[in-house]
Amino acid sequence: MKTIIVGAALSCLLISSAALAQKVFVFNPRTLMWYAYDNGQLVNSGRASGGAGYCKDINRSCRTPSGTYAVRSIGGPGCKSTRYPLPNGGAPMGYCMHFSKFYAIHASNSVPNYNASHGCIRVQPADARWLSQNFMRIGTKVVVKPY
Repeated sequence: MKTIIVGAALSCLLISSAALAQKVFVFNPRTLMWYAYDNGQLVNSGRASGGAGYCKDINRSCRTPSGTYAVRSIGGPGCKSTRYPLPNGGAPMGYCMHFSKFYAIHASNSVPNYNASHGCIRVQPADARWLSQNFMRIGTKVVVKPY
């Protein structure tokens, strides 16, 4: 019985260590900031802009859905939207890092001091390049805080 308890305690320690050893990207739409954590330590941060409260072209809210996601795919500097602008897409989304089917973190020359996108998280081009080349990997955790 003692062996099982010790084993369970050791297992919990290993799981806790593994959880701390991960990279996490956090976006806060209230502060318009992103944060990159590695092993629980802040390694980089910058300005960001998320989804707008309302998009006229689609007649609805475009807020980036809050929640916890994982990076699904990573593109290079030539990444483009397949949806926007309507009807055929084509908007530049350099260094796109998709965390869901319809949402990505990507480079933009327009990162205003308000949430302005169709739901993607816009970051400065140099930040997108750094994230794509030095931080994000398939499976990296992405946390979008609530509005």
